[in-house]
Amino acid sequence: MANSFGARSTLRVADRDYEMYRLDALQNHCGSLSRLPFSLRILLENLLRTEDGSAVTTDDILALANWQPRDTPMREVAFTPARVILQDFTGVPCVVDLAAMRDAMAAMGGDPSLINPLQPVELVIDHSVQVDAYGSEAALLINRELEFERNRERYAFLRWGQTAFQNFKVVPPGNGIVHQVNLEYLARVVFTSDENPRTSGPTLAYPDTLVGTDSHTTMINGLGVLGWASAVSRPKQPCSASRSRC
Repeated sequence: MANSFGARSTLRVADRDYEMYRLDALQNHCGSLSRLPFSLRILLENLLRTEDGSAVTTDDILALANWQPRDTPMREVAFTPARVILQDFTGVPCVVDLAAMRDAMAAMGGDPSLINPLQPVELVIDHSVQVDAYGSEAALLINRELEFERNRERYAFLRWGQTAFQNFKVVPPGNGIVHQVNLEYLARVVFTSDENPRTSGPTLAYPDTLVGTDSHTTMINGLGVLGWASAVSRPKQPCSASRSRC
């Protein structure tokens, strides 16, 4: 990756060194960054870290660093999330697509094991357990067993996906709904490149960011994690100008 602004630096935590990208490397190009909304600062670090001269250029970085609240956005942001979160309904077709791509790769004489998600992906099987039994301490166990019996083929497929693909994990049914699991268990706040086997080189530390297929994905913002949902419910209150523009 390029490092046009000299933003790459080293952060020592306990007895370990992490590489990171410092926003203050841009001070001479755009002035104080404290005027930017926090969400845009996270996106700015994202651009500094993924600058490659093609998908992300110096012009892209400077355009975001010099953002003005009254200007009409004219440039797209090449956002690279740290991870992807899927819920059961929309996540299973994604795994089917990956499996189909592996079949196509094998048919062409290639190595199907090369087909993997580029970023870490977590699929949460939520809203799954029906209430057949109730009113006893064994109710949850009975309902879980019935759930696995009814959807044995689908869950077997997802279990295969978890073992076959790099960067793919599944949270089994009966552990909570997707945004609860995301908030209480999956959120890292600070992500490291150690979690992505497709990366190499020194360990990077960077903000936890994600895209998700659940309309409640953006609830993760409450932890200071930038989340973007592909299907967002209409907000009850209008978003602020700074948030709607990012």
